Amino acid sequence: MKRLIALFILVAFPLRAEVDITQVTSPSGLEAWLVEERSIPFVSLDLIFAGGAALESDAQAGVVNLMTSLLSEGAGDMDAQAFAARSEELATRIRFEAGRDSVSVSVRFLTEDADEVIEHLRLALTEPRFDEDAIARTRGQLMAQLRRDVLDPNTIASRAFANAAFQDHPYGRESNGTPETVSTLDRDALVAAHQGAIARDRVYIGAAGDISADELGGLLDRLFEGVPETGWDMPERAEFLAEPGMEIIPFDGPQSVVAFGHAGIARDDPEFLTAFVVNEVFGGGRFGTRLMRSLHEDRGLTYGIGAFLSSGALGESYQGRLSTDNANVELVIDLLRDEWAQIASEGVTEGELDRIQTYLTGAYPLRFDGNSSIASIMASMQYQGFDIDYVNRRNDMISALTLDEVNDLASRLYDPDALFFVVVGQPVGLN
Repeated sequence: MKRLIALFILVAFPLRAEVDITQVTSPSGLEAWLVEERSIPFVSLDLIFAGGAALESDAQAGVVNLMTSLLSEGAGDMDAQAFAARSEELATRIRFEAGRDSVSVSVRFLTEDADEVIEHLRLALTEPRFDEDAIARTRGQLMAQLRRDVLDPNTIASRAFANAAFQDHPYGRESNGTPETVSTLDRDALVAAHQGAIARDRVYIGAAGDISADELGGLLDRLFEGVPETGWDMPERAEFLAEPGMEIIPFDGPQSVVAFGHAGIARDDPEFLTAFVVNEVFGGGRFGTRLMRSLHEDRGLTYGIGAFLSSGALGESYQGRLSTDNANVELVIDLLRDEWAQIASEGVTEGELDRIQTYLTGAYPLRFDGNSSIASIMASMQYQGFDIDYVNRRNDMISALTLDEVNDLASRLYDPDALFFVVVGQPVGLN
């Protein structure tokens, strides 16, 4: 019990401006970012393998997700039950996740168990069993979820928006696949996806806790023994192709889901941080944003609304979501166009900028609340292309933004005439 308690204790870092990050290169050349913290004998390690579902063919959509779900279902000479029992014996938590652009791995362990945990994880990464009974069970679970998604208006809206925006590119399809594609996936497809998605040439590594740079380097080389050097080729970039206008998808119910947006801004654009700040004022998904005040607080047209910069590795868009009564859809769409036009023409106010700068710079240190979150941030920063000192400069960069800079960007990012809407429901007065 003490081992389990110790494993999941968070190391509370002070709310300081500086995070001491060490760039580590293992003897074999693997690179990682490390935040060393010796206060308790606990280590967090995060891996991000770039590619994810975007690597798949249309015919095998969902194969990376299914493959990733099976990595904890047996490895080496351990079947699923034995693998889970060994994880519990080591008091370790290993999580595998697949997304549109990546496969991610997170592991937490006590320092004294590092060698055994790393060997345990290495087996999952290099020798997954893909037993037929595990495939059938996991595939069945995923297909059940996919069948539920077909009946979910939010999922329907998101898929329709993606398909219109990116069309034949992998970004235009559902990253988890469909019941039709997932049902055809066999062991050979899973083995191929494992070799294609898990490779040294696309991994980003973050670590935090009771481990030195030299120790981490040796640990990583042991972990990646047997991992292929290269994987599947990355797809081409995706262009935003949705034309201004509206797509209505009939769906029974008292409310409609509205997805909306237009082209966005790339993650490596020098003005991305400025766009992020503007969006936090405009539609950041919290009470007090312009969209929440206009549509929820002032008019009661929706319980919640948010807009977000969907800036993936291969393409970008600027999107939003809300639900509203069928009778209100036409009014909501008119108001959204008005809000888009207003911020494009008038920008944000000095007071709005001051408030969001205070909020964002105050909230940022709270993200670094323990080894687990710090390791995740270290891997993510590399994956997104940040330099190693970004975490220590980010708040100063936000504070330095001027009203002119913010509003110049707003005038170019927001285009009310380019908005594309997907409405899933029975909207009154629209056809």
